[in-house]
Amino acid sequence: MHSYDAGPTDTPILEETIGANFERTAATHPGIEALVDVAQGLRYTYAELNDEIDVVARGLIGMGIDKGDRVGIWSPNCAQWTIVQYATAKIGAILVNINPAYRAHELAYVLNQAQVRLLVSATAFKTSDYVSMVAQVRPQAPELADVVFLGTGDWDRLRERAVGPEALAARAATLANTDPINIQYTSGTTGFPKGATLSHRNILNNGFFVTEGIKLMPGERLCIPVPFYHCFGMVMGNLGCTTHGVTMVIPAPGFDPEATLDAIETERCTGVYGVPTMFIAMQNHPSFAGRDLSSLRTGIMAGSVCPVEVMKRCVNDMHMSEVAICYGMTETSPVSCQTLIDDDLERRTSSIGRVHPHLEVKIVDPETGALVERGAPGELCTRGYSVMLGYWNDPEKSAEAVDADGWMHTGDLAVMREDGYCNVVGRIKDMVIRGGENVYPREIEEFLYTHPDVEDAQVVGVPDERYGEEICAWIRLKPGSAPLDAAAVRAYASGKLAHYKIPRYVVVVEEFPMTVTGKVRKVEMRAESVRILGLG
Repeated sequence: MHSYDAGPTDTPILEETIGANFERTAATHPGIEALVDVAQGLRYTYAELNDEIDVVARGLIGMGIDKGDRVGIWSPNCAQWTIVQYATAKIGAILVNINPAYRAHELAYVLNQAQVRLLVSATAFKTSDYVSMVAQVRPQAPELADVVFLGTGDWDRLRERAVGPEALAARAATLANTDPINIQYTSGTTGFPKGATLSHRNILNNGFFVTEGIKLMPGERLCIPVPFYHCFGMVMGNLGCTTHGVTMVIPAPGFDPEATLDAIETERCTGVYGVPTMFIAMQNHPSFAGRDLSSLRTGIMAGSVCPVEVMKRCVNDMHMSEVAICYGMTETSPVSCQTLIDDDLERRTSSIGRVHPHLEVKIVDPETGALVERGAPGELCTRGYSVMLGYWNDPEKSAEAVDADGWMHTGDLAVMREDGYCNVVGRIKDMVIRGGENVYPREIEEFLYTHPDVEDAQVVGVPDERYGEEICAWIRLKPGSAPLDAAAVRAYASGKLAHYKIPRYVVVVEEFPMTVTGKVRKVEMRAESVRILGLG
């Protein structure tokens, strides 16, 4: 049987704009809480949030923002981020998400590449002084006409510019759900980031189907500790909630395990999102055992494969019996595959689920493009409503990613099982080829998690004269455990892993180099390993 599958089509695609959909929810559930920003102490019902979004939307029109103009947002999670997300959608402006960890040169690149006209920015967060960075890059960004700093008089200035409601209604009448509405920069491993351009139809439906999959119902509450500037927060989180009349709960501006646990407990959240490292941090927090998390039933884990032990604790200790795994990428709005809420532990920890509604997935030989048989590894490709419009102003890179038949080539190596469930075995470029054997780091990482002293593990290939590449494991130890060296790890793996998969090198570290979305930067780890081990 070939590795091809298509998702169910019994629930129709939403054929409306984000603004129209939000207004429909607000009209149906006006009194349900729409948004709670715990840190700022802000609460809005759907009716109140719709009114606030409209004021900001009319303010943007008053500031001269036209349909198709780019509005940048550079801020950690807060209520205003969400309000700007929907206000720009209602006027057909394209929201440009800017990673809060960016420094001045990256900010300048994005402002110019997307030709941002208006920037909405925080003033400061962690070690970032946004005000001084904006001042530094403004001379290099000629298109940037205005900056609105949150938490200053600028926000009031924006609201005071509001034109009459009829101007907003007139603008809404000109919008189509296939219009571009969002640009998200994906960190390529080489060169500058590329701006994946997404439409109302792309992200509205993806948010809708993700939360359909975990059966979120009106009045339920979702804790969103993942960043809004990424699809996980603004699509699967915000749009997932607002397509269903669910409450968006923002626990803190950035991820904080204690604040997240506090929000789940005090706001009685039904679900929580996170990458595995976030769940690990919550489960290992000193206050975890004393928490009342009985309101939880579901949530989503995405970003990387979940270790079995972490998943068991989600189900047993966090009451998340209906937790789902999602797989996707920014270019596909993001989710292509998801597990079902009643899937067993095996499917939740050794698969990424099966193809999403209204989408197709296939696995092909990366060399020839031919479909592979089920059970054989190849490149995962996906097609359907979720595939991006393209990379902003980059037709060449767009054509490399999405082929003439509309298939997005993910760069991920995956296997489709007989039952249609898929499993990602690695990135095509992360695969280690040791002495002619293909080694998938994921498999070794999963094995290393079983060691009682290992909290987290990552595996990369490093250059080797004899084998071409050798295997290097980076390990984070559990607090209070005895030190581990390469010999001890090899002894533990001996007889359990094929000899060619046993790490030759072991580096014990406090933390891994991470992207802000919680993905490990293997390129950096590889370079650092070469330096530490003197393999240059």
